[in-house]
Amino acid sequence: MTEFDYYETARRLMVSEQIERRGIKNPRLLDTLRKVPRHLFVSAELEKKAYDDDPLPIGAGQTISQPFIVALMTSLLSLEGNENILEIGTGSGYQAAILANLAKTVHTIERHAELAEHAKSVLFALGLDNVFVHLGDGSLGWPEAAPYQAIIVTAAAPSPPAPLLEQLAPENGRMVIPVGSFPEQDLQVWQMENGRLNNDSILPVAFVPMRGIYGWKEEEWKNRSDSPA
Repeated sequence: MTEFDYYETARRLMVSEQIERRGIKNPRLLDTLRKVPRHLFVSAELEKKAYDDDPLPIGAGQTISQPFIVALMTSLLSLEGNENILEIGTGSGYQAAILANLAKTVHTIERHAELAEHAKSVLFALGLDNVFVHLGDGSLGWPEAAPYQAIIVTAAAPSPPAPLLEQLAPENGRMVIPVGSFPEQDLQVWQMENGRLNNDSILPVAFVPMRGIYGWKEEEWKNRSDSPA
């Protein structure tokens, strides 16, 4: 089996065993997950583990999320293809690559320069020219490109940051965000409906903390955990 065949098979197994089996059926999303080479978004020593049912470290105390969580959070955005999306926490760039195949435009913010540069290089190599990687405080959002029909947050916030809610499109804008502290958070969906914000809780999750003005301060997070951020 060639390396190409190995990873293609791994992606198909990831989708069928980890994602479809857990109830996610959206054809566009599943096709995208079968196509995007997740192994390119991790270090060389972790490439063979890229399609395992686990999060993986990517440096700077951050992780690439478990494939099912990527699929679930993406599915909760209910994308149709014409959306302008904001992602908070670029990390490896894998989630942004999935979104780029499903929406019109993706703006993604990362606070660690080395992660932002690496993600940008991989996204460029894949020809995803509708993704714009920004360096900054993700808790403030990216007002320059607002409003967003969808916002996805890949780090745990103490509460939904006010700037992100303000940058949601006034008609049916949706935000998926983990809210809470260590060791477990609540994955929530916030949606604008008729000018009002509604929210639903989906399931318990575990993410690294959001930093920034509207995120967790290091001493606050550590007071709630013995785990490194």
